[in-house]
Amino acid sequence: MPARNDALKDRLSRYREITITVTGRKSGRTISIPVWFVLEDDRLYLLPVQGSDTQWYKNVLKNPRIGINERGAEAEFQAVPVTDATQVSSVVEKFRDKYGANDVKKYYSKFDVAVLGQVR
Repeated sequence: MPARNDALKDRLSRYREITITVTGRKSGRTISIPVWFVLEDDRLYLLPVQGSDTQWYKNVLKNPRIGINERGAEAEFQAVPVTDATQVSSVVEKFRDKYGANDVKKYYSKFDVAVLGQVR
């Protein structure tokens, strides 16, 4: 199992964007969405572009499974909503470090929640 995680980490470390799959809270269908991310150890941080108004965020509140299949790197994560302002700020800083403050400011409009994905 750890070898698989190492391969995933190695592959994801080269990408700026991944595609996550979530289950629609009303439709029950699988929905794929390209997102920015920060990977630290076994933790995957996601920042919904429109905060708690983001559709995929609302979906993971109902069904917390997030799948990733990025060019052969497959993983399943358990989504844990982050709503504590201090913790959300910490995730926002990780995104600013990786993508630059200007791009984060340009693409993200609300910073009230984040998502921590834990390897299942």
